[in-house]
Parts: sequence; structure tokens; C-alpha cells
Amino acid sequence: MELPIDHFRLLGVAPTADAQGALQMLQQRLDRVPSDGYSLESLDARADLLRSSADLLSDSVRRARYEADLTALSSSGGSVIAALDVPSSLEVGGLILLLEAGQPLDCFELASRSLQPPRAPALGSSREADLTLVASLACLAGANELQEQRRYEAAAQLLLQGQQLLQRMGQLPHQRQQLSDALEALTPYRVLDLLSRPLTATTERGEGLQLLAALVERRGGLEGSADPRLDSAAFQSFFRQIRAFLTVQEQVDLFSGWAEGSAASDFLATTALTASGFAQRKPERIAAALARLEASSQTGTETLKACLLLLLGKVEQAQQCFAQGASPELLAWARQQGPDPLAQLCAYCRDWLQRDVLAGYRDLEADPDLDAYFADRDVQAYIEQHDPTPQATAASAPWAPADDDEPGQPSGLSTLEPWPSHETPGREADDEDMDDEPWPLPRLGWPQIPRPNLSWPEISWPKGVARRNMALAALGSAVLVGVIALLVRQPWQRPQPLVVAPLTVRPTQPPVKPVQTTAKASLPLTTATPSQAELKALLEGWLAAKAAVLAGDSSAIPLAELAREAQVQRLESERNSDAAI
Repeated sequence: MELPIDHFRLLGVAPTADAQGALQMLQQRLDRVPSDGYSLESLDARADLLRSSADLLSDSVRRARYEADLTALSSSGGSVIAALDVPSSLEVGGLILLLEAGQPLDCFELASRSLQPPRAPALGSSREADLTLVASLACLAGANELQEQRRYEAAAQLLLQGQQLLQRMGQLPHQRQQLSDALEALTPYRVLDLLSRPLTATTERGEGLQLLAALVERRGGLEGSADPRLDSAAFQSFFRQIRAFLTVQEQVDLFSGWAEGSAASDFLATTALTASGFAQRKPERIAAALARLEASSQTGTETLKACLLLLLGKVEQAQQCFAQGASPELLAWARQQGPDPLAQLCAYCRDWLQRDVLAGYRDLEADPDLDAYFADRDVQAYIEQHDPTPQATAASAPWAPADDDEPGQPSGLSTLEPWPSHETPGREADDEDMDDEPWPLPRLGWPQIPRPNLSWPEISWPKGVARRNMALAALGSAVLVGVIALLVRQPWQRPQPLVVAPLTVRPTQPPVKPVQTTAKASLPLTTATPSQAELKALLEGWLAAKAAVLAGDSSAIPLAELAREAQVQRLESERNSDAAI
């Protein structure tokens, strides 16, 4: 047998140790006899190998020749490593020393090979018992080493090999139980290791999902505590890490399978269905989430039901549910957002989607954009199909005009800014506050803490325009402001961006029509706070000048008075390119 070790490491001395140091280490090693239960024959073989290494390292001539061989071997640049040729009569002693030298993986491999035919020792012999013992000890030590390197699945496979070896040998029940306990304790780490693999590693990820399901089943569900190896606090911490490695469909499948009799699983399945339905524009999944939430026995979910109803276009039911279930603090915060109850609900729904629904999935990156969601054709078709009445369709579909809408007249809306990313009504954005919370992990509504007073700029529109025209007008205004900001040479103060709520509630009192003000437009624009008419004149002048230049003509107004230098250079580059073509 060849041991992958040199005389220095086998004896346990540094290459700089002198002959006296080698002899002192020899005496120390001989005095420290392993107490693991090896036979006297194996311990004598261990002592013989230690003496052989000490004799060589204390002989100056033999040591110089040996060090020259090691130097030549290391400078060869190949994959060859130093090894010691040990006779079969001393191989158990050599394996013991290899394990003591901190090479458990090599020791387990060699011991397992020695126990395989045709090299297997006689049944019931002391050599067989010693080889089996050193293999079990090396297996445990090797698994610990791999676990320290965070190679959890490799450690688990090593423990499985050790279990199979000891079961085949039919020996050492105590060591077999140790291997089994170590493998069970490694399960959460194996799940993390396997599920963190790329999504293309379907086999490994599938095994990780099976281990996760078995772990939850052994605990008696997400809220269970039947596993003494993993208490509730440790399991919840582990589970929060796991969710970040699961896809949205994996979470739907897992939580739906665990949902029977488990409020936490039922709630997580509802959240995953909502995330999948919103991101993939499949309202039928949101409807399934609503049905699951309504069928559960959980209390305090009215505000969440309101959000789901809103996403399904059932505006009136959503508003009623939100008003009934919101806490006084949440209602007070909502009133600070403006007088429109629907806009308040939309703001709450956007934040709920961003923080508690769309976050925590490996394959899901979606913005809580309600406008884009309701503008999707599949969403529109679903709402129209499930709410076919004209009144309901107009109320539930923000893109559909009401019967009394008149072209050219905006409908009543109040707009809100979204919540700042670092704030949520009644809680911090940091997830560390979840450490002491009971299941379920997602919150059933906000805590009873008032939100800080936030004021947002608002605008109101007179009654009457179709919602589709409203959305286009808002988009056109945003584009106009952005273009003007790039074109105006003099600095001016930008208005705050306004996000138009996707759904509307008409005011009970007829609003006053806005007074149209006009201002004389003069170019170049020099005022720091230009009016709408001046901005319009600037934009029209720039577009006219640009069209003239691109057509090969000259501009009536110098381009330098209409746009910044970079815009003028870009226009000239486009003109030259057109001329070259």
C-alpha cells in the first residue's frame, strides 16, 4: 500500500527539525497511544512506522538523499506527490497515522479499498475489525472537514458511503449510529447546497426539494417541532434562507402540498400564487390565491383580500374589504395620501406587492406596476370575462371608459407618490425584525403602529374623460417634461414625478373646470420657471428646426437657442449620416 504522505508529516515534524527534534517527537507519539479500540497488532505496526521515519530523519546521510528526492519531485511540475510504500502487514498502522496526520479522506478511501475483495481480510479477524474502525473514524472526520469547507453534499455522500460500508461489514453499531446522526444533522445544509445550484442542475435541485419535503414532514409541518435536532427558531431562520433559492413555481407546488392543516403553508401558497399571477399576468392564479385565502380559517386578512380583489378588477368589493379590515393607524395613514379611497388602496397594494409578494423568489423580477398590469390584454380579457356587466366592467377595468365619459374631458383622479423604499407603514424594511415572529412568515396585515406623516403632491382632474385617454395624457406629460429637461439650456426646477393611480372613483360633486392660462412664448427660453405655453413653444420650435435640418434645409431659429450642445451635435450627426446614405 502507498500512503500519500512523506516521513516529515507522518512523524509530525517540520522539514527544518533537526535529528534531536525528530527523536523527541517520536517519543511523544509513542507515548500518545490511540484509545479508539484498535488491536495490539495494529498499534505495534503504528509504532514501527513511526520509528522508521524517525530513524531516517535522524540519519544525516539518508535524510539528505531523501530531501533531494523530495526537491526533485516538487520541481518536476507534474501531479506526482510524495508517498510511502508500506507493506501489507503494517497497512493498518499506516492508515492510523494517515488519519492522525489530518488526511481523513485519503484514509477512508484506502481503508474502503482494503475491505473490498480480493484484498478483504478474513472474516472475524482483528485486521478486518481494525480496518472497519479506522474507516468509520475517517468517514466522520472527513465529513467534518468537508462541512467546514461548505461542501455539504459531498460530506453527505461520504457519510452515506460509510453507512453502507459498516452495514455490509455488520460491525460497530455505535459508529453506525454516529454516522446516521451526523447525516441527519447535515440535512438542512444539504438542502441549501443542492437548491443553490444553477437552475439547469435539475437532478440536484430535485433531490434538494425531496430532502426539504422530508425535513418538513419529519417536523410535522412548518409549525411543527417534532425534530429535536432543529428547534423552531433555527428552522425558521433556515427556511427564510431557503425561500431565496426556490423558484415561484417550486414554492407554489411545495406550499400547496403542505397546506392541509397548516396555516403557514396555506398563507405561503397564497403569496406564491399571487406573485406568479401578477408577474406572469395570469389573473386566474390570483383568483386561486383569493379562493385559498377565503377558504382558510385565518383572521385579520381583510386588507390582503382587498389587494387580491383589486388585482381582479373588483374595485367596490376591494374598497369595502380594505375599509373593514384596516387598523385605525393604517386608515389614518391612508387619509394622509389624499381624499380618493381607491388611490389609497392602490398605494397599499403596490407596497404589499413589492415587499411581501414579489420578493423572495429566485426566478422572479417584477415591479409592482399596477398600470402595466391592468394594461395587459390577458388581464383585461379575464376581468371582462368574469365581470361582463357594463357598469362592473367600467368600474373594474381602468382602461375602459365609463358610459358617461365624454371625449376630451379628464376624469376625476388623485395621484400619489409610491412609498419610499426605506419605509413601510408601521415597520422597518430590515427583515431582522422577523426573527422572533411566529408562523406564518408573511405578515397578516400591518402592525398597529402609525405611519409617519408623509405628504405627496396631488393633482385633480375634472370629470369626464375615458381612462384610456387619461393614461395616454399622463404618459405624454411625463415624456414632455423629460424632453424639455434635456433641451432647455438654462436650469429650472423639475416638478415632482406623479404616478397616476390605475383605477378611479368619480367624485360625488361636480368639479370646477380648470382655468386655461396662456403665456406669450418667446425664444430663446430664459426664465427659470417656464409656463406650459413656453415649454410647448420651445418643444414645437425644436421639432420644427430638427425636421428642417434633417430635410436638408436651414432652421428659422438657431439650434443653439433651442437645445443643448450635445443635442445639436447628435442632430448634425444624424443629418450627415442621412446625407451619406
